[in-house]
Amino acid sequence: MKKIITLIVLSSLLIACGKQEDKISVATLIENGDVAAMQKRRDALATEQLVINNEIKELNNKLKELSPEGKLPLITAITAKEESFNHFIELQGSVETDQNIVITPEMGGVLQRVYVKEGQKVSKGQILAAIDDGGMSQQLAQMQVQADLAKTTFERQERLWNQKIGSEIQYLQAKSGYEGQLKAINSMKQQIGKATVRAPFSGTIDDIITEQGSVVAPGQSQLMRIVSLNNMYVKTDVPETYITDVVKGKDVELFFPVLGKTINAKVGQTGNYINPNNRTYNIEITIPNKDKTIKPNLTARLKINDYTNEKAIMIPQSIISENSDGEQFVYKLSSTTDEKATAHRVIIKTGKTQGDVIEVLEGLTDGDQLIEEGARSVKDGQEVKIITY
Repeated sequence: MKKIITLIVLSSLLIACGKQEDKISVATLIENGDVAAMQKRRDALATEQLVINNEIKELNNKLKELSPEGKLPLITAITAKEESFNHFIELQGSVETDQNIVITPEMGGVLQRVYVKEGQKVSKGQILAAIDDGGMSQQLAQMQVQADLAKTTFERQERLWNQKIGSEIQYLQAKSGYEGQLKAINSMKQQIGKATVRAPFSGTIDDIITEQGSVVAPGQSQLMRIVSLNNMYVKTDVPETYITDVVKGKDVELFFPVLGKTINAKVGQTGNYINPNNRTYNIEITIPNKDKTIKPNLTARLKINDYTNEKAIMIPQSIISENSDGEQFVYKLSSTTDEKATAHRVIIKTGKTQGDVIEVLEGLTDGDQLIEEGARSVKDGQEVKIITY
């Protein structure tokens, strides 16, 4: 108490001595740049502040002695309400397409002609390149001549046979020779057809890999890459724990960070195999790509709705405590007045989380008042004082 009296006296003296200076505003002092005056004003204000803080402390201590309410813990309250709760799992995937291939030749030889350029759009079946057939075209022409002769021989033998002239074996030999020639011609046409490289689907020539005039080998030499951006999908791996929740038809929100683009889609396909190395299964989400901005191997972030509760009670995770038995609890309030209430410890069972809130499955009902701030200093059955901001 003596210290407070001394501070009050000192403050009065400083104030009395500095009455003239007090008439000058702080802004003016700062503008003038008088260091001594600014230090003097600061010391005076600091002394005043110290006196005021000590007076408030003395008053609080006395109020606690005289008023029982001064001893009540101060808390804030929230009301538990039923609301719709959608839980999402977040994953990362990449864009893929089955129509992104490197074309290789079916026949070896010299790449005689390339008919397309990089960036060119092509249709399914369109000729992309031609390979030298190594003289098979001439062989085909000779086979065609032989086939014509075999056909004439067969037709004449057939007329004689119909007139009962000649032997059956002669007729059958002529027929067999003609049919054999036709099959040989068809086989040769198929071989020659391999010298022509055609587009397997409609798309865009993304890259010409082998230049005209190069020697190519069947199934090995890479001629060009063709890509279609029509049938795109996002593929990702999902932990096996969600195998009953993430199924075909589930809603998915796709976000492409590079494009800053969000698309709503559905799970189109789920895998039937659990990878033993990481215990996941894969899913595919078909995506529309009308503007052709989504490219293969683009990264996508997925939010999949794996759980929905239309009448969920959600509370902040920060208000939940745990006892020595590992049980979770919160403090529920039974109001006695508008400002006072009694705190009751309630054991709860929680479900899924989303951000800073968690679903309460058991222990609370719609409309329950709960302690939000100040729960750490409250005991079961204790009276508390509710404050509002």
